Amino acid sequence: METNKVNVKIYGQEYVIAGDKPKEEIIQVAAHVDMKMQEIGEAAKSLGASPSNIAVLSAVNIASEYFEVLEEIEELKRLNLQLEKDAQHYVQLWDESKKNYMDYKEETQAIVLQRDDLLNQIKQKEAETQQLQNEVNNAKQQAQSSMEEVVKEVEDKCKELENSFFDLQMENLQLKKELEKYKNING
Repeated sequence: METNKVNVKIYGQEYVIAGDKPKEEIIQVAAHVDMKMQEIGEAAKSLGASPSNIAVLSAVNIASEYFEVLEEIEELKRLNLQLEKDAQHYVQLWDESKKNYMDYKEETQAIVLQRDDLLNQIKQKEAETQQLQNEVNNAKQQAQSSMEEVVKEVEDKCKELENSFFDLQMENLQLKKELEKYKNING
């Protein structure tokens, strides 16, 4: 890596700082140290603190900030780890939900197929029932027609018998008259 040299001013003193970091970053670090020393210098002005005391106090404050940042980083790492665990848990829940959905979808499709099959069976049974009903109605009509023919034949025979009976009665009356006539003549 290339070594960068930067002229900076910290707490009124000129320094040349060399480092592997980009110039902008070196300038930013120097400005932060200067700002801290200015803050502490203002606060310690009334105490008559020397520049070396201000530098030490600034280093202590910057180190304190550094450790706070380290703690924050550790807390963020812990939170990140927890978020990763939560994300894994949610991914697992998502996968289970997808599986349950697919199972539900398959079951639903099976139920739909079964329902369609049952509806087809019902239609088939209805058609068979209708055909049987038609056959029953035809059989009733044929039976009714046959019965009407039989009744008509019986009625015709009854009329014929009545006529024959009437004829026989008439003949019987005539024979009785003739018999009486013969009895009276022979008598």
